[in-house]
Amino acid sequence: MGRPLRSEQVDRDEVSIVHAVQRCVRRAFLAGVDQATGKDYGFRREWIRRRMEALASVFGIDVLSYAVMSNHMHLILRNRPDVVGAWTDQEVAIRWLKVFPGRRMEEHLGEPTENEVQMLVSDRERLAEVRRRLSDISWFMRSLSEPIARMANRQDECTGRFWEGRFKLQRITDEAGLLACAMYVDLNPVRAAMAESPDQSVHTSGYDRIKGEQGQEIDSAAFDLVPVTTEQAGEERRTTPVDELREKKRAKGKNPTGKRIRRDGWLAPLTLDESTLSSDAQPNQAGVRASDKGFLGISLKDYVELLRWTAKQSEEGAGREIPPRLQGLVSRLGIDLSMWRDLVWNFQRYFGNSCCAGSPSGMSQFAESSGRNWVRGQRRVAECFAV
Repeated sequence: MGRPLRSEQVDRDEVSIVHAVQRCVRRAFLAGVDQATGKDYGFRREWIRRRMEALASVFGIDVLSYAVMSNHMHLILRNRPDVVGAWTDQEVAIRWLKVFPGRRMEEHLGEPTENEVQMLVSDRERLAEVRRRLSDISWFMRSLSEPIARMANRQDECTGRFWEGRFKLQRITDEAGLLACAMYVDLNPVRAAMAESPDQSVHTSGYDRIKGEQGQEIDSAAFDLVPVTTEQAGEERRTTPVDELREKKRAKGKNPTGKRIRRDGWLAPLTLDESTLSSDAQPNQAGVRASDKGFLGISLKDYVELLRWTAKQSEEGAGREIPPRLQGLVSRLGIDLSMWRDLVWNFQRYFGNSCCAGSPSGMSQFAESSGRNWVRGQRRVAECFAV
């Protein structure tokens, strides 16, 4: 049975949560140590994190969880057409032009002007398409992957593919699948023996949330969503040497807005506020992420405690007994307490070949909605859920 079409997995007019995986070509090093030369490219992980942070400030896409590994990256994303629908035409135009100015960045050194924004606003058909793209997960992944590939190829002095192909997409069907997937993503460095605990797993959402809760701040990578005047842009381009314009643009790229934010400030909040309506868009007003809407029915404190406990269960059969205070977080989702460690650590075994991830009932509902009788992994994952 083949995978469903992307259009079957995600309706871009409805809010959906997906697990996306992008791998480097031939699974070679992406941000790790090149075994041929011994050179460490670990610094590229920060390239990717900052690019994600920048895109989170302009797209109608919530970044729920992420992990940047040596040769691949994981993201859990939620598309927000409801948030994009609340933006004005001017907001849509400036957001799009910040990412896609219409020409290569080396040729277009200035910021989008008021005149360019107005031209896009006046093109109603084009603007409608741009509005749809700003909540499209495929466009988000394209905007993330392509610049990283160009930068890496330029640095390596080579051409050709950097990523092995289109990213893999997996629909998250319910909260049980989301909690297990979020833990799996945050624990990737621990599983790969790159870190001993989530507290040391740099370039993961778990690490960012832990440090953010401790008060750590970073320079914001969010785009400055203010267009310059046409006159100011023209004067600068006429009187400023190209090399100086390039240097100015590079300097501004380090902190476009001049603000500092909590390390996890650009990520979607973890805790879902049950008092808000499910249809409430909750758009972010600070310009650092799409919305202020959470995604899990647990507190950050409980999530981190469960994450740390699960990280310690690295050996098969070790520490099966979940601490009593945390048992309710797992059992309320129908997950067998004795199978929680196995569900997270062996997430790939249960869901690796499936087009979706979730409880057996959630996967069954997704199969029905996509015109199928069943999906891969549906029977196997039933082992992890209480009858």
